[in-house]
Amino acid sequence: MRSRLVAGIPALLVVTSLSPLLAACGDDEKPEATSCDWTQTGDAARDVDLPAKTTGLSGDVPAVLTTSIGELKVTLDADQAPCTVASFSSLAEQGYYDNTSCHRQGNDPGFEFLQCGDPYFDPTAADADPKTGTGNPGYTIPDEVDGSETYPAGTLAMANTGRPHSGGGQFFIVFGDSEFPPDYTVWGHLDAASLELVKKATASGNDGYWAQSGGGRPNTPVTFESIEVG
Repeated sequence: MRSRLVAGIPALLVVTSLSPLLAACGDDEKPEATSCDWTQTGDAARDVDLPAKTTGLSGDVPAVLTTSIGELKVTLDADQAPCTVASFSSLAEQGYYDNTSCHRQGNDPGFEFLQCGDPYFDPTAADADPKTGTGNPGYTIPDEVDGSETYPAGTLAMANTGRPHSGGGQFFIVFGDSEFPPDYTVWGHLDAASLELVKKATASGNDGYWAQSGGGRPNTPVTFESIEVG
């Protein structure tokens, strides 16, 4: 199951318990729990446990993505996308993203993105694994969209297959104000310094490997070494 972005541009293809650090920060009142409808699909790119069925995450959740281009500091929006943030946090805690590289990059004006989170991709291989673009954690997560989503530079959004509730582990980092339709869950934002790191890395362009649907493999690899949430 490949994940996609949108037709005519790179289709953004896709396709345990949370750490106690993720508990509501400094609030005396316990946040209301949100039930998340995970759907198991099998064929996980890496073996992981399902996230907890409910999450009490709320508000802004800090995270640091240590990568080959430097530390990317992000704020995850658990009010807007509690299930997406819960899933990402669970996968990060289990090491799902460690030593994975972003496999797709779009540099067209209005559609500037870096798609990440597929363990099948090997940036050192001359030929991409046929499974590249399909890697998922063995479950899908519910969409958290209301039709008002926009994708300015610095946005973190989930990739999907073009069908409802088909996101999994793949996500994309928007590094230029982009015109994607409001079909992709927005769940966080990079800070200004981190966005500049991404812009510097993506300035080298891509190899056109995904030319039929848009974009290609990044000319400057971006590899996740570790992710800390909370």
